Amino acid sequence: MAKISFYLFEKSPERQVHSACRLCRKLLLKNQKIWLYCTDTDLQQELDDLLWSFDQTSFIGHGIDQADAAICISATLPEDSERIVFNFNNQALEQINNFSHIIEIVENAETAKVIGREKFKSYRRQGIEARTFKL
Repeated sequence: MAKISFYLFEKSPERQVHSACRLCRKLLLKNQKIWLYCTDTDLQQELDDLLWSFDQTSFIGHGIDQADAAICISATLPEDSERIVFNFNNQALEQINNFSHIIEIVENAETAKVIGREKFKSYRRQGIEARTFKL
């Protein structure tokens, strides 16, 4: 059964892409493999650029559509069920049992909160109790 974690920014204006970079850096230290599922090509490019420059001491290794990279940015879902999947799309994932962990980051903006609530309800309908971290 997949774990699903929501990271809710209640007061911080931090953007979803910056939060994802910080979480990726922590997860890589634990040797986790990460998949950034994103169908928006502009957002893919923003993630790519930010992963290069986010950490002042070194870039965070990644690739677009490079399934063997520690962090893969892609418009398709991974075949590797051991990946931690960050969902950057506006709908909840339906293939929840295909992954060990799904991460949803909800920015402190009303439109993002509405989308986040719908995703949360969708996962609940699929029988998953998501964990919520308020930041």
